[in-house]
Amino acid sequence: MWHEGTIGIPKGDKYTIAHYWVKAYEEGSEYGINNGRISKLTIKIAGKITANYDRGWDIEPAEDDEATQIAYCILLQNYN
Repeated sequence: MWHEGTIGIPKGDKYTIAHYWVKAYEEGSEYGINNGRISKLTIKIAGKITANYDRGWDIEPAEDDEATQIAYCILLQNYN
């Protein structure tokens, strides 16, 4: 059900750390991201929430935010 962790995203010789919280079910749902298993998702980078989904987007990942986009793609691959 609930998953929490961090993802290290390389940037040069340093890393950007993305903290995440995901609520994923066994089967997809109309309330999930892309009708998938993730019904709740939060990504936080440097103390700022950069993406938030709670049965719909509250804060969509910005197209120009590479770290959030990478974290989001990893989470979709792992949990959706």
